[in-house]
Amino acid sequence: MSLRSKLSVLALALSLAVPTLAAAADLKVAYVDYQRVLLEVDDGKAAKVRLQKWLESRQKEIDSQQEALRKEKETLDKQASAMSEETRIQKATDLQKKVYELAQKWEQSRGEAAEKERKEMEPIIAKIDEVIGKIAERDGLSMVFEKRDSGLVFALSQFDLTNEVIRTYNTSKGKASAPKDAPVAKDAPKK
Repeated sequence: MSLRSKLSVLALALSLAVPTLAAAADLKVAYVDYQRVLLEVDDGKAAKVRLQKWLESRQKEIDSQQEALRKEKETLDKQASAMSEETRIQKATDLQKKVYELAQKWEQSRGEAAEKERKEMEPIIAKIDEVIGKIAERDGLSMVFEKRDSGLVFALSQFDLTNEVIRTYNTSKGKASAPKDAPVAKDAPKK
């Protein structure tokens, strides 16, 4: 390749790269620790308490039934020698069926818990997204990443919007949208 060809290729590469570099300089990004926001906004805390109470009541119910089955097995074991073979087999089969039903109930409770959590969190997540969108719009951010699931390995704390999202969410409680003049966190990205 001649020197002239090399210079032409270099000039072409620079002409393509310069607009890209200029656009990258205007790109403003931030990130949010979504899990922390969910745990620290008032609605998230209240939802967590409601879910915990529901789970505890379900666990008590299952523990009570499990204890009753344990006692029934002990009784069966003690009385087994005095029973006819047919009666002993019938009672053991009935007990086995009850244990199986309890295991199904426990599995069903896990599914209900996941569904209940999804229903509790869905409106909170929607509101958090709205708050993030308003902050991003106000600050002219091009992108906002989720800290944990975005593949983000490192970012300066000055780009972390988590505290501002929590504060704005909690102050906008009961309102349809976040206020335009929401307080800006000291570690929020500069405009």
